[in-house]
Amino acid sequence: MQTSNFSRICSQQDGFGSRSVSIALRAPRWYRGRTYPALAPRREMLKMDKATYREEYRKILDNLDPRRVYKDLGENSILICWEAPGKFCHRRLVAEWLEENLGVTVPELREPSLFDHL
Repeated sequence: MQTSNFSRICSQQDGFGSRSVSIALRAPRWYRGRTYPALAPRREMLKMDKATYREEYRKILDNLDPRRVYKDLGENSILICWEAPGKFCHRRLVAEWLEENLGVTVPELREPSLFDHL
């Protein structure tokens, strides 16, 4: 399992479209992949400061079973939402939650290197 964002996944040449699962409140119109609404933040959370957002989002996660979520998503899935890599984002909160509870590693999808095709 990995995390990424819509702009990274939209490139069909990457071949990640079939593995992507939107955990955003709302996906772009072009997105036709899977969704997992249980992991989406609530609309009012989008205007909260980071500390309050983190606290409120943790309440959402506390109502879910991490084993069930991981099984539902699939170990090869890529959890996506809107924020660019490195920005504060709930997909990384989900990744941390899964890592803490299941002992798995959920990294951010890395950018391809020029050397990947050699």
